[in-house]
Amino acid sequence: MRALELSGQGWKQRDIARALGVTEGAVSQWLKAARQGGAAALRRRPIPGARPKLTEAQRAELADLLDQGAEAAGFRGEFWTTGRIAALIRRRFGVRYHPAHVSRLVRRLGFSVQKPARQASQRDDAEVDRWWRERWPELKRRAEAEGRTIVFIDEAGFYLLPALVRTYARRGQRPLLRALLSRDHLSVAGALTLGGKLYTRAQKRAFDSLAVIAFLKTLLRRLPGKLLVIWDGATIHRSKLVQAFVAGVAGERLRVERLPGYAPELNPQEGVWNLLKRVELPNLRFASLARLWDGLMEAVARVRRKPHRLNACFAHAGYL
Repeated sequence: MRALELSGQGWKQRDIARALGVTEGAVSQWLKAARQGGAAALRRRPIPGARPKLTEAQRAELADLLDQGAEAAGFRGEFWTTGRIAALIRRRFGVRYHPAHVSRLVRRLGFSVQKPARQASQRDDAEVDRWWRERWPELKRRAEAEGRTIVFIDEAGFYLLPALVRTYARRGQRPLLRALLSRDHLSVAGALTLGGKLYTRAQKRAFDSLAVIAFLKTLLRRLPGKLLVIWDGATIHRSKLVQAFVAGVAGERLRVERLPGYAPELNPQEGVWNLLKRVELPNLRFASLARLWDGLMEAVARVRRKPHRLNACFAHAGYL
């Protein structure tokens, strides 16, 4: 374009070539193209590559096949590899691709390598949907009308083995954490209010009905007014002892509601466990339960001082 401009100003091809650092032959070709096709003939034109082996419709069909899963395509195990996808393309469309090219193809289709999340086959998605559409709005309205504090409760185990998270290390040298291989652990019950208050109870033995009742009594002492406790359908939550306590001793102050089965993501207290294990206590090794107890109590205290993180647990679960 600059050569054409200089030619229009009366410059000779030799002078234009010298000024632009190119050959006179190049300038001659440019000016000839401009005379035949105008200035637009000098614009950059992408060099067309080879025609794709798969049509647009076939690529869309391939994406749908990948969405259906590897087992639906006749493979054993629900995982895709570039080799499997190449075999699927060859079998379905009669087109041969190298696995290295398959990786580029599936990226263009919007796929990436991901680790699957496990979900129980007993889960009832329709019941989960009803929870969001009907049950939760109704519970929230009723709790506001009755002046009840909504509390989500769950139990978890904290082991001497560290919760592993990623860290930087020299390439090719995988970090090694030497920890005491033991099943010793602390059982912890947690209660998270909709207002962002966290209450916990830790003990060295597994939680049973009596321990659950003791935790409920603690909540009734520390939280004024009426409570609406929301938890899962664990056996210790459904025992006759707990039912009798809720119906009798607790009286009108306490109501309980069970979450849909096999849907832990509905309980924001699960987010608190993840926060404690993978943010406050990551890659930490404890030599004894006493050390673990101290470390856990310190971590809980730190989390309590960060209400925005507790609110984030509710937001992640979909309640905010």
